[in-house]
Amino acid sequence: MRSKNFSCGVGKNTGIGLFLIREILSIISIIITENGIPGKRAGFEMVIPDGRYRIGRDE
Repeated sequence: MRSKNFSCGVGKNTGIGLFLIREILSIISIIITENGIPGKRAGFEMVIPDGRYRIGRDE
């Protein structure tokens, strides 16, 4: 199931949640992957390119 998590139509409800998240993030060059442990926990990793993030508040 892990490899299909980001496919449209997969899941218990509408099946577009993770698919839509990955599509939106890809527009700004962010990559999301699933790295959880089956039967124990869900886990996700995002790779964010340099310059595509901000730390702290702009005053």
